[in-house]
Amino acid sequence: MKKLLMAAFLCYSLSSLGQTHEDVNQFINKWHQAASDANAKVFFESMADHAIYIGTDSSERWNKEEFFSFAKPYFDQGKAWDFKPYDRDIHISSSGNIIWFSELLDTWMGICRGSGVLSKTKNNEWKIEQYHLSVTVPNELIDSFIKLIEEN
Repeated sequence: MKKLLMAAFLCYSLSSLGQTHEDVNQFINKWHQAASDANAKVFFESMADHAIYIGTDSSERWNKEEFFSFAKPYFDQGKAWDFKPYDRDIHISSSGNIIWFSELLDTWMGICRGSGVLSKTKNNEWKIEQYHLSVTVPNELIDSFIKLIEEN
């Protein structure tokens, strides 16, 4: 009987983890789509009040309010950004309330990498705590990249 209960619990836990992955994928995809659609309401409501967004420039470390001020003109013009995510890797804390992930993004800058942390609220909703966007540089181009940065 114990083995049967343990097996049932394991099956439930695995199906719950699968659902969590699906929920998180949908949440992050919806967030990216909101930027593509210039839907500032959905985009910024997906972020925790104390969220941090780290952009590609070394000066770009914004709290939610600062990032909203930066991004608002783009959203207002109906031309935010259109990042297409793929190759996402999701990790779930043992409590199930914290998620960290990384993803590749097809962007106007080429392939970028995004990584982030989500937390589950008291209302059982996911919120972005931190998102970090970085431009990828192929290893065989790193010397040229370094020279380009040094020249500027």
